[in-house]
Parts: sequence; structure tokens; C-alpha cells
Amino acid sequence: MKIAIIHDWLTGMRGGEVVLNSLLKAFPSADLFTLFYTKGKLNERIESRKITTAFTNRLPFKEKYYRYYLPLFPTAIESLDLKDYDVVLSSSHCVAKGVIPHPDSLHISYVHSPMRYVWDMYYDYFPNRTGFKFLMLQGIANYLRTWDSASANRVDYFTCNSHFVGRRIQKYYRRDYKIIYPPCLPEGFRVNDHSKEDFYLMVSAFAPYKRIDLAIEAFRENGKPLILVGGGQEEGKIAKSLPKNIVWKKGLTRTEVVELYKKARGFIFPGMEDFGITPVEAQAYATPVIAYAKGGALESVQAGKTGLFFAEQTAKSLNEAIKLAEKTSFKRRDFQKSIDRFTEEKFVTEIRKAVDRHK
Repeated sequence: MKIAIIHDWLTGMRGGEVVLNSLLKAFPSADLFTLFYTKGKLNERIESRKITTAFTNRLPFKEKYYRYYLPLFPTAIESLDLKDYDVVLSSSHCVAKGVIPHPDSLHISYVHSPMRYVWDMYYDYFPNRTGFKFLMLQGIANYLRTWDSASANRVDYFTCNSHFVGRRIQKYYRRDYKIIYPPCLPEGFRVNDHSKEDFYLMVSAFAPYKRIDLAIEAFRENGKPLILVGGGQEEGKIAKSLPKNIVWKKGLTRTEVVELYKKARGFIFPGMEDFGITPVEAQAYATPVIAYAKGGALESVQAGKTGLFFAEQTAKSLNEAIKLAEKTSFKRRDFQKSIDRFTEEKFVTEIRKAVDRHK
């Protein structure tokens, strides 16, 4: 079989690219297609593959402002020529699932999320509701929703990373789905007890829905040490509001991040995520997760065993959960049992089965 893998864009290694890396492991002869590709930002397995880009990769200022070309994304993804492929696998959080496959090909889409910024989180991304900009964004969002729903008909089978995402596939696309949990850890990964230090940790992209602002507010009130790891579109705003007990670390190596996972007293996860790989990584180092009680965290974190949940996105609710976590005893065997659900080998096996079952 000749296989094409479609990924929205290749500009850095985040959760979606971790899944892509394992898709390429599952199908080592597959060709890779994308809207944008920034060389040197991905790992060796991805960058060693034949990568075909759409016309959007030739647009000016795309390294920094590629998101501003969003209205062009449907046209760009449809411009990819897939007529020679027997199987199309789309890894989609934006428009990748909207490619136009050959009528005789099989199209399986692994959906990280329907487009958040035009569906359920539209007003989180675009809170202003007046003026010309609002009217312009409304028009663009309406077009993208219409296209997103219509292009779902080009997918033969939907898979996704959580029931939380699956329910939105049913809601917006009126389609069934199969859960394949993402590849967070290698097979056989063993949880060890680590000596904990007196600080909390948050590893995240700096985007509005991640609710870093909530973590900052809570730790400004409680005065406990918090280390923020990451960067992104809101880092300028966030850097201005940090109290002395919160330290922002940018540009850390993977080894340095792992050391923080091992030593942290707890991991803070205040946003509503589709799945969230970082809470699984925290559990892998016996670090309890304090998470908002909505979204994919409800499937990856086990309350009272590998972490605790807080019910409202308020500083008070988060701080109450932190206090309770400090009084709770967590066991290594519970962390081990939890993370065994999220190995790369299980993901590779399940995605291969999905192709074999339907082809």
C-alpha cells in the first residue's frame, strides 16, 4: 500500500507532533504532507521523511505569522495531490482532515480536536464582541465551520485521543469514532519514587485556553514556589505579571524538563484540554497532577490515586485542591497502572489495526 500522512503544520515539537512521530514509526514508508514546514524544528524521524508542502509554505513571514493565513488553510489543504495513494492518514487539529482523497483510497483521520477556535472555544480566543474586527472574525469563523462540517464527509473513519474529543466529533460532524490513546511513553517505562522538592510545576504552551493566568493568580495568593516551562503567543503578557515566587524557564532541554518532573511536588494543569500529554508525563515520574475537572484529564488522571481535580476555574478552587493534595498519600503502583495505558507500542498497534481492519 502507498500511504500518505497529512499533518496540519510542522513548526515545532508539541503534542500533535509526538503523535505524528509515532504514525511515522507505524508506517515507515509513508510520505508526509503539510501546510507549513520549518526545517530544524522537528525530530530526526520527521525531518528525514519526504515532506511535501502546500503553496502556503511559500507565503511571506510564514515562520512567525502562519496562523494569520487561517482563511487560506482550506484551499491549501485541498490543493495537495493525493491521487496516487491507497491510504490517507490525517493527523488533524485544524484542517488536515479536509484533504481530498482519491475515491478508491481509504481515509482515516486521527483528530486531536475539531478546530477549537471556531467551535467550542471561539469566544476564549476572540472575546471581543463589537466592532469591525468582530464582524470580520464572525464571517471567517462561519466559513470555516461550514467547510469543517462539510469536509468531514471525506473521512471514512474517525479516530481520536479521548472521549472528550469524540463527543465533539459526534456533535459537529455527526460521526462515530474510535478511541486510540496517544503515545506518551515507551513500552515498559517504569515509575520510580523520586525525592520531591518544595515547588510545583507547569509545562505548557502559552496560549489562552491553557489558563496560565489562573495558575499565576492562585500561586500569587498561596505564595508557594511555581516553575513555568514553555513559551508562545502570550509570553509577553505573562512575563509582566509574574510574582517573585513564580519562575519562568524558557528553552530547556528535554533532560532538564524531566528533572523538573522528577522533583516537583505536584503538576498544575488548569486548562480544559482535549487530552494533554504533560499530565501523563508527570505521572510517569510519580508527580501527582492537580487538574481542572473537565476535558481529557478526566481520562488520564485518576482522582485520589494519581492526582486530584478542582471543580471551578478559580484561584480558590485550585488552591483548595493543592491543599488537599499535600495531605494525600500517592502510591507508585497507582502511577504505574495509570501510565501503562498510554504507551507508544499500544498506539502503533492500534493504528495499524485500524488500517488493516478497513482496507
